[in-house]
Amino acid sequence: MDPELETLAASAATTLISLMISDSWTQAKEKVRRFFAPDSRSGSAPSDLDASRAELVAAREAGHDLLVADIEAEWRVRLRRLLSADRTTGEELRDLIDSLARISEATLMGSVHNVVSGGVQHGPIIQSGRISGLTFTTQLPESSEEGTEVRLRDHR
Repeated sequence: MDPELETLAASAATTLISLMISDSWTQAKEKVRRFFAPDSRSGSAPSDLDASRAELVAAREAGHDLLVADIEAEWRVRLRRLLSADRTTGEELRDLIDSLARISEATLMGSVHNVVSGGVQHGPIIQSGRISGLTFTTQLPESSEEGTEVRLRDHR
């Protein structure tokens, strides 16, 4: 097989796997199903998408990186076979990758929605990967009349 087509199949598999574990999967899945649907190009590929996604999500949650790599390899092989058997062209696969990339980019530019749970919060809530040198003053609940100073320090 032409090295360019092998690279294309690998890129498509990587893109497919990354979208399977993202919030964009619902949109991407329909495009992938349509890609595999014509002339039953790949047999059970459309129905295998949901099974692969379920396996992939479970493997990532459990930290099984080898299983994640195996699932990606399965899709890479499946895409290479489509290209080898001339059941799809490199151009069709490039179009799919471009379409999936646009979906992925749209997700990256989306908004963030955080939910705070676990009771009543009597002050600011800060969510961050790292906070350094922040000082603020807040009021305690009505049962107390004095303010409280909170210092967050960087503990590296």
